[in-house]
Amino acid sequence: MMMRYLQNLGRSLMLPVAVLPAAAVLMGIGYWIDYDGWGEGNIVAAFLISAGSAILDFLPVLFAVGVAVGMAKERDGAAALAGLVGYLVLTTILSTDNVAMLQGIEPDNVNAAFGNIENVFVGIISGLIAAAMYNRFSKTTLPDALAFFSGRRLVPIMTAATMLVISLVLLFVWPYAYGGLVAFGTAISELGSFGAGLYGFFNRLLIPTGLHHALNSVFWFDVAGINDIANFWSGEGEKGVTGMYQAGYFPIMMFGLPAAALAMYHTAKTKRKKQAASLLMAAAFASFLTGVTEPIEFSFMFLAPFLYVVHALLTGLSLFIASTFGWTAGFGFSAGFIDFFLSSRLPLANQPLMLIVQGLVFAVIYYFLFRFLIVKFDMKTPGREDEDETAETTTEPAMDAENRFAVMAREIYAGLGGDENVLSVDNCATRLRLEVKDAELVDEEKIKATGVPGVQIIGKNNVQVIVGTQVQAVADEVKKIRKE
Repeated sequence: MMMRYLQNLGRSLMLPVAVLPAAAVLMGIGYWIDYDGWGEGNIVAAFLISAGSAILDFLPVLFAVGVAVGMAKERDGAAALAGLVGYLVLTTILSTDNVAMLQGIEPDNVNAAFGNIENVFVGIISGLIAAAMYNRFSKTTLPDALAFFSGRRLVPIMTAATMLVISLVLLFVWPYAYGGLVAFGTAISELGSFGAGLYGFFNRLLIPTGLHHALNSVFWFDVAGINDIANFWSGEGEKGVTGMYQAGYFPIMMFGLPAAALAMYHTAKTKRKKQAASLLMAAAFASFLTGVTEPIEFSFMFLAPFLYVVHALLTGLSLFIASTFGWTAGFGFSAGFIDFFLSSRLPLANQPLMLIVQGLVFAVIYYFLFRFLIVKFDMKTPGREDEDETAETTTEPAMDAENRFAVMAREIYAGLGGDENVLSVDNCATRLRLEVKDAELVDEEKIKATGVPGVQIIGKNNVQVIVGTQVQAVADEVKKIRKE
């Protein structure tokens, strides 16, 4: 149950994270127009930068609303409203002035932790509480005298009441919790470039679980005071340092993983090269352009786990090198070419072109190292799997059909066990996330025959199908099938 909950949380965090590209585009164009003045010397630049800053400044609110919607059983507006209500109640009660009044002291003597109460962590907590209230009270019927407040109308009320209790607890706990988070972030940050490398390594290792978002929040947002993304895009920080937890990903996502995909294609069996190419080349393009790496990573992380550990080590090495030399660039969504292009002229971008040079070197390393390991240890990367006539015969018709997403969805749904086994269907940026009655009834080979990069069984009741960037189209078709 806990793993399922954490998986859902990881999916929910993607909803507010998906808003960041908007800030990246607006601020990136603004800074491109007026690099030195930060918008002060050009009205168009000022307009765009201000719009992008609005998103970053209210990021905790976006997380409160996004997590509430994502964790609720139904994607209902009442959950979103409750998330906002919960966040406002908690942050108002625990503001510096209110804490000073509650404690009977001067505002200057209030613990510094309360000056940082408006953060993403509190936003996530507010969203989780709101979702829990929605799941518990959205169907509740009150006596006739209070009937107006029944059901969904009750959710924000119960959220506000619950946040009163949470606020009281955090009044005593928050200084210690915040101190612990700061200590963790400080411990890593004090390791300098080595710490950045450790972060990159563990970030990749957590990808299979979907829990890497929790780790990212410590370094990318203001949970522990690092706030690497927002500071980089707003120009607040130290050139060559701010952005150190982002820059090292560009050589990996733009060059390393596409080179790995090429190595896997070249080592695929001759009769399966076409099939492997359709998967790997599309995944490589997505990784280079947008920084979406899961289609590539899931294509080999379970087939060749040792190879994935090597990939995690190389990612850590990349962050270490970029940080050591102070080469920085930033991203709003992920470390693809789009974000690199937009961030390369930001005030805190430092020798970003050197990341391209580093990327070309890593492309060579990835290609030859992957190719050597695959051949040496006969790793079952795409196109090198053991013979499976069933998978071979069912793939092509599905992919050649004009309505390929509909056909793909039907095959996947059938492989999951259909209506008799599938309880719920959801998706994140690249994966179908499904709740099933019995994971043992899932036919992984039938699902993989549609050409998806992989299938992940998580416990007895949770399954993830890694589709890639077209997951929304497949998810929509699956939901149509369930309605029928």
